[in-house]
Amino acid sequence: MKKLIVFAAVAMLVLPVAAKSKKKEAPKDSLIFTTVVENPVTSIKNQNSSGTCWAYSSLAFLESEVIKKHPEMKDDLDLCESFLVSKTYVDRADKHVRTHGDASFSQGGSFEDAIHCMRVNGLVPEGVMPYPITEYGDSLFNFGFFFPPMEAYLKTVATSNSKKIYPQAWKSAHQAMLDGYFGKCPTEFEYKGKRYTPQSFVRDYLTLDPNDYVSLTSYTHHPFYTSFILEIQDNWRWASSYNLPMEELSRVMYEAVKNGWTFAWGADVSEDGFSRRTGKNKSVAMVPDTKFKAGVGSDQARWTGEKASEKVEIVSANAEKTITQEMRQQAYDNWETTDDHGMQIYGIAKDQWGKEYFMMKNSWGESGPYKGFWYVSQAYAAYKTMNIVINKNAIPADIRQKLGI
Repeated sequence: MKKLIVFAAVAMLVLPVAAKSKKKEAPKDSLIFTTVVENPVTSIKNQNSSGTCWAYSSLAFLESEVIKKHPEMKDDLDLCESFLVSKTYVDRADKHVRTHGDASFSQGGSFEDAIHCMRVNGLVPEGVMPYPITEYGDSLFNFGFFFPPMEAYLKTVATSNSKKIYPQAWKSAHQAMLDGYFGKCPTEFEYKGKRYTPQSFVRDYLTLDPNDYVSLTSYTHHPFYTSFILEIQDNWRWASSYNLPMEELSRVMYEAVKNGWTFAWGADVSEDGFSRRTGKNKSVAMVPDTKFKAGVGSDQARWTGEKASEKVEIVSANAEKTITQEMRQQAYDNWETTDDHGMQIYGIAKDQWGKEYFMMKNSWGESGPYKGFWYVSQAYAAYKTMNIVINKNAIPADIRQKLGI
């Protein structure tokens, strides 16, 4: 009896240890991340029902730029998306009308919109403009009722058969639409006991210089180490990007983050590897290495042209395709890589096999297992990056020299 009690006591001590040890073992198809480098970012925001990722991601990037200079501002820094979006839609409407509707007017935009706004109009902190509280009870952006009438109005103006239009009239009506939704953009405001204009806020409080920021991309239909206007619809300002070979663009991104910088990341997020769905690896972006085998046909197999009797399987959670410059170009030329979404890259992590990923801040609220943050494989970034906007001082010296900046 005494031996039995001793055995039972020993078993009780051993079993929890064994259970704990077993619990540490991750499923083979599940990714576990360990942070390598994590540069400061502000809190997760939610663009909600609006095509304003470009505003959220570019301001998130600029907030990190401020924090790099002024670490003490991290806890309460929050720049106002409404100001940026309202000012941008004024400019975009003007371009739309001047080109008789050929330059698109849509909810989307580019990182250049934020840089231009900072340079020309300034920026303001959150709270000096009213939140978009509408009659239908939404305190977050919801463009469902706001944007279509404005879009239709501007289309009417831009495609009018009139021989003469009156800019003051149509611009006043358009401004009233913006002011009715976002509130009026302030020309002066008080913040933390001091008076600022939007321009002096950028210069004296944020201490940002718009001339510090450049756009980088990588495509072969223009010469490398030159700049060109990236041919995407939301680049309606016709802003130029410096063109680098894929390996050097990847190097810029990696070394910048390693050295304490972040950048605004524009990319295609329509790929199957950009996982929004529920499951073990949600909020992860990869370029999975796949194979086809006999079995029940899948929808993916249907759209990729495989036989209906075959289906796609991921070789393993860690297996990815090897990306080449030719693959990047072909995907862009075939409209497989499109200008979908703006985000912020701010860190590097590795999985349990030692493979490194970029850490990404999104603008879809605190969703997913990482509460609004994502992990992006370097293969995915190499393949699907449309462009980045980065502080030119974050670019390695030898690459800056090649670009002449």
